[in-house]
Amino acid sequence: MYSAEISRSNPSCFLFIIDQSGSMSDPFGASTKADSVSDAINRLLQNLIIKCAKSEGIRDYFHVGVIGYGASVGPAFGDVLAGKELVPISEIADNPSRLEKRLKKVPDGAGGIVDQIVKFPIWFDPVSNGGTPMCQAMNSAYTILSQWISEYPHCFPPVVIHITDGESTDGDPSSAIEQIRALATDDGNVFLFNLHISSRPNAVSVSFPETADGLPDQFSRLLYEGSSNLTPFMMWVANQEHQLNLSDGARGFVMNADLTLVVQALDIGTRPANLR
Repeated sequence: MYSAEISRSNPSCFLFIIDQSGSMSDPFGASTKADSVSDAINRLLQNLIIKCAKSEGIRDYFHVGVIGYGASVGPAFGDVLAGKELVPISEIADNPSRLEKRLKKVPDGAGGIVDQIVKFPIWFDPVSNGGTPMCQAMNSAYTILSQWISEYPHCFPPVVIHITDGESTDGDPSSAIEQIRALATDDGNVFLFNLHISSRPNAVSVSFPETADGLPDQFSRLLYEGSSNLTPFMMWVANQEHQLNLSDGARGFVMNADLTLVVQALDIGTRPANLR
């Protein structure tokens, strides 16, 4: 299980499900929750493109989609990609909405660090309005993934990355979450990662726990229970490359981690064993 090679003829899939409710405008770190999340997703998309870059161009090892939910539920890419549910990674590479100038710290060659201006591609913008229709978003994701799996039944299973700060406003999402986790290809079940940005004063930073002990409320525990177990390969990446010292039973759940760790967390779920 989880050994299928990822290739252009047998790609894998990433689907982001992003909370865009009004509370995502609340502060988080140096910016807002919505800003931090959009930044993390844009970085991850850029990382995926780099992984797929070969001498002749971008190979379509992955299809990627973003579903936003708040005032409405639906695909959340902008510009040329607007309205598309799942898009080959080469199409994403070719169609950022815009390039922003950002400062990046780089070595100066003499032991110091200097700021360098780099162009940062933007595909996904921060949005924050409306309620939190999580059940509807999960049902939409289920439909999209079911269709995709029917086209690629032998693929390395899709990875779903759900980022939210609040409680569902359209009912208990537990069964809808379990429906997604029950989807499977010949190679194994879909992976579901839940990243929870909690505003609870007693919420601490938690990364890939093996138990729900210490989580601040019923909702964070619901998200923990709905998260997939990390595979041995994901555990290896987490421990060897990110020194996270995870134990057996670790789940794909993160709460209130800083932006750097959030990107690392997403990266654990997007590391194929082979790309051909």
